Amino acid sequence: MSAARTDPVSSSGAFGSGSRFGGLYGFIALFVLISLLIRLVLGVKAFDTLEFSAAGLALILASGLLYDLLAAFYFTIPFTLYLIALPDRIFGHRLQRIGYCAVYFAALYVLLFNGVAEWIFWDEFGVRFNFIAVDYLVYTHEVIGNIRQSYPVPMLLTAILGVTALIAWGVWRTGWIRPGFAAITTFRQRARHGGVVLLVPLCAFFLVDQSLSEVSRNRFHNELAKNGIYALFSAFIHNKLDYETFYLLRDEQQAASRVRTLLLNQPGVTSLPVQDPLDIARQITHPGPEKRLNVIQLTIESMSAEFMALFGNTEGLTPNLDRIAKESLTFTNLYATGNRTDRGMESLVLSVPPTPGRSKVKRPDNEELFSSGFLFRQRGYDTRFIYGGYGYFDNMNYFFGHNGFEVVDRTQLAPHEITHENIWGVADEDLFRRTLVEADRAHGAGKPFYYFVMTTSNHRPFTYPAGRIDIPAPGGREGGVKYTDWAIGEFLAQAKKQPWFDDTIFVITADHCASSAGKTELPVHRYHIPLMIYSPRHIAARFESGLTSQIDITPTVLGLLGWSYPSRFFGQDVLRGESLARRAFIGTYQKLGMIVEDRLTVLSPQQKASFYRFARGPGQERQEVNPREEKEDLEETIAFYQTANTLYKKGLDKRLP
Repeated sequence: MSAARTDPVSSSGAFGSGSRFGGLYGFIALFVLISLLIRLVLGVKAFDTLEFSAAGLALILASGLLYDLLAAFYFTIPFTLYLIALPDRIFGHRLQRIGYCAVYFAALYVLLFNGVAEWIFWDEFGVRFNFIAVDYLVYTHEVIGNIRQSYPVPMLLTAILGVTALIAWGVWRTGWIRPGFAAITTFRQRARHGGVVLLVPLCAFFLVDQSLSEVSRNRFHNELAKNGIYALFSAFIHNKLDYETFYLLRDEQQAASRVRTLLLNQPGVTSLPVQDPLDIARQITHPGPEKRLNVIQLTIESMSAEFMALFGNTEGLTPNLDRIAKESLTFTNLYATGNRTDRGMESLVLSVPPTPGRSKVKRPDNEELFSSGFLFRQRGYDTRFIYGGYGYFDNMNYFFGHNGFEVVDRTQLAPHEITHENIWGVADEDLFRRTLVEADRAHGAGKPFYYFVMTTSNHRPFTYPAGRIDIPAPGGREGGVKYTDWAIGEFLAQAKKQPWFDDTIFVITADHCASSAGKTELPVHRYHIPLMIYSPRHIAARFESGLTSQIDITPTVLGLLGWSYPSRFFGQDVLRGESLARRAFIGTYQKLGMIVEDRLTVLSPQQKASFYRFARGPGQERQEVNPREEKEDLEETIAFYQTANTLYKKGLDKRLP
């Protein structure tokens, strides 16, 4: 009997006959192989953006293999513990064998499903799973609904099932699994062997992070060097980025003083007495009477500047916006702060740079902030956030409801108000009709109004009512852009018939671009958005080509109204003074950039900074800036981002009395 109870792992090898752990190692091999195939497929999709060299390819594959192996070992931790714990008499039981095979099959299905999910995510964002994917796990109804309406889900799931069945059949034929059911082991033997397997993820948890995937200046190379599952769980674990831990720092009082000095260096701006030396509160003063004009801000989902003929597009997607641009004060050199809707909302309502991690829209302690909503409400305006979707998504309703706005979202629209809807919300024309109703109501009550209107139609699955444009739905990105343009044209045509039209300013801009993907860590052209300020009776039409940030929009509109007010905004009225220093802030949840003239400074985790010069257009960023300019730009970039973070942490971003 004692001879029969020799350690089968030691005598037969991990893959040999009789090994309980043979199936585990076979699964790890399949995990790595499938991950490699996913990388190759994504590489083909990103082919035009890659820079080919033997060394570059080797780095991608080496880093990718490391993360694939680590992800596989992490993924199989429960399986390894199960193999260690289960005694032979249970492990060899018929019901256990059936359960084992079912779980093995399900795990293979998950791997293949992940590959399809990574393709879809890459198609939308041009990256592996990241902080955005973690956020989307919270809103499964919208995300799953979006996928169902955008892709042939039943066909995909059936195909995945078929491929899984073929792989499972092949695994069964290899002999990795079946002999292990008859293996004779002791707990000590299983623990010794399984302990070695568990040691790999344990060491990796303390010694390895995502930094090893930074193999190139080309961002697509770095994304391909990652493993999607590993990246997802890394983003989940590190879903908060503490600025003081990860980014370059300066003395906080010196940083705040630098920001305050820069913001005070413009006409009509004076300092205010403050209790905390970190406070950037100041007084904005305009001579003459204030204008009490209505303001309707149309924030267009994913509206890149490149879709407009004004910026070189030849597809004829935006005839209405291009016509409006000629009749408006139109900004041609303006950049969004981020690549998510909540980032756009944060910059437009709070006028703050995009600090790392989550936007303030989704952070705790985001009530009673210094906001455009409270500024207008203090002057007796009817202030509303009007949204065609469900405002619980991304915490929108809570944010707007606690920062000076009444909320009107999808739940408040009656059935007769809706001609079309998809998972993200009602058609833009329905949203705009409700906006007209709200404006008529406020005007009838003798109140001026300020409305933040957020569209949804220019978003996958790109569906809209039939017969509106010459691209049938679902029309892809081109159809989404053209339909939204049509809806805006109809909205303004109807608004012109209203008694309040002549005394209304229409601010037409975007929350972010349609895509943020690019070769460099922050491709500047992927943040370029349009801005038209349209009010024929009050604002002369002209083009403004000076560098402008999304956080400058609200202060500039307040300047056009001639308002005097105490401010904690980081943005500035860019029309006030030709010598005004212009800067724009762009970022992701990790990378923080500041543009000055043709220079871009980027702050990254691990206290890193990089510098670029760029020209307009894709792929125009290049490394290296003059050392003197580097130092000046770096200090200013750190000052703004560090101070924005400090003021939030210390509660110095709240509304002023």
